[in-house]
Amino acid sequence: MKALHMIAAAYLILINLAGYIKMGMDKKRAIRGAFRISEASLFFTALLGGSLGCILGMYHFRHKTKHWYFKYGMPAIFFVQAAAFLLFY
Repeated sequence: MKALHMIAAAYLILINLAGYIKMGMDKKRAIRGAFRISEASLFFTALLGGSLGCILGMYHFRHKTKHWYFKYGMPAIFFVQAAAFLLFY
């Protein structure tokens, strides 16, 4: 069981790091006018467990903070995931 917890922890660290990095990459691409990361991809990363990383990246890079669906949607995903974790753990 301990190995499963270690795998789950490693997964959550990696997916949240991916969410944070994706927000930073999209912000940099937005500044340069380059091809962007889709909003669906950002939300999908959050739904896969990277919501905290996406939120931290969103506010650190000041990216997507004026879009209501990011401003309220990302924290909503996080709270649902946190509640599910507390309920099932």
